[in-house]
Amino acid sequence: MNPTRADLIGPLDMFKIGIGPSSSHTVGPMIAALDFRKNVIDQHIKKLGGAAGHLLHVTVELFGSLSATGQGHATDGAVCAGLIGLHPKSAEPDAIWAAMPDLESSGGIDTGKVKIRFTPSIDILWQGFLMDGNGLPHPNTMRFRLYDSDKLISECLILSVGGGFIETTDEEGKRRPPEREESLATVPHPYNSAAEFIEQCVKTGLTPWQVVIENQESLGMTEVQLRKNLNDVLDTFTRCIERGLNTEGILPGGLNVKRRAKGLYQQLKEGKMPAWAGNDLRPSVYAMAVNEENAAGGKVVTAPTNGSSGLIPAVWRTLQESNNLTQTDLQNGLIVASVIGALVKVHASISGAEVGCQGEVGTSCAMAAGGAVAMLGGSPFQIEQAAEIGIEHHLGMTCDPIKGLVQVPCIERNAMGAVKALNAAALSLASDGNHLISLDRALEVMKQTGLDMNQKYKETATGGLALG
Repeated sequence: MNPTRADLIGPLDMFKIGIGPSSSHTVGPMIAALDFRKNVIDQHIKKLGGAAGHLLHVTVELFGSLSATGQGHATDGAVCAGLIGLHPKSAEPDAIWAAMPDLESSGGIDTGKVKIRFTPSIDILWQGFLMDGNGLPHPNTMRFRLYDSDKLISECLILSVGGGFIETTDEEGKRRPPEREESLATVPHPYNSAAEFIEQCVKTGLTPWQVVIENQESLGMTEVQLRKNLNDVLDTFTRCIERGLNTEGILPGGLNVKRRAKGLYQQLKEGKMPAWAGNDLRPSVYAMAVNEENAAGGKVVTAPTNGSSGLIPAVWRTLQESNNLTQTDLQNGLIVASVIGALVKVHASISGAEVGCQGEVGTSCAMAAGGAVAMLGGSPFQIEQAAEIGIEHHLGMTCDPIKGLVQVPCIERNAMGAVKALNAAALSLASDGNHLISLDRALEVMKQTGLDMNQKYKETATGGLALG
């Protein structure tokens, strides 16, 4: 299910442990392929009682932004990993990236009962921006097909809508409305806007994170379970930063981008940075460490996307070092940040292919700013103000990575976003939370700006910096 109400989107929906380099072009397609494997391929084989004598064949078509930049994002490798049954959270990177060459050499998927014909170089088709002569239901559209003895058995359209979320379509190829379960779901503190969230905090007297925790408990997630999983997220943040700070070399993809985080961090530790820079560079270096790991296909967390995965870990690490925050403080910050991300997802988009980078780094900056204010004791009004500042000053930002790789400008963009998030938090904490433009209004503007933005600036590698 892909909820369309903010109060039904939990922290663990927004913060998914997965694989780089892209949540929409790597994690989403991998999950989509795994779903197709479990719900279509395996079920068909089960119905056949073993598939003896049946010649099964799978094809995967990639459309839109997936077609334009998918090779740079390793979409084909992710699809292969999903089809052999791997999940981005639990599988190791080496196993994930071995899937495509293994399938290429073997020519098929081994289910244990039958080998299904599937050769990536032949059966993954890069199809452009039209499907059967028509427009796409989403810029990141995939079509999976299963054949039995050359007869089409099943066809599934799956959309990768950003942040590792996927959606399916109806028989006419239109995005499915919310499932019946969602329409009937109730939470004790309903909200679907920033204004309503603040109202719930004021009315109940609960902290912002308590509002979310009680909603999650009503949906079946206990506080103990939630905090345990958030610890896993925080641990992944830490490991990712440490790997980035201790790794040198050239990032894959052909741009010959050099890893810089380790060298910059060494200069910081040795006091070689200018006096006016000093510790101010810490969040930028931490963000770069994470995004270099992401670009290398390592384990990261959607925050809310892989393209923006460095910003929140960097802000959390910086504040933990500067303010002696506890693990519970850091968890609470993630819970509040997830509310902001959920609001963006519902009312605008967290997909660069839909609204440009304002939906990725812009959203992450807003989440980090709001979460930081929460961790530092700010009010719900100050949290909302910080998030709005983070969004407002990323409006119109394009998504135009060179060669479709999540490297230039993405890595430095996270570094800059981390600093902006801390500044937004500081500005809001220094005020009473009253401000002119609301977060809800900023999200309306983000959505409209994304609709107005030319397609070549929305993760297609056909304009802007992508042209070199």
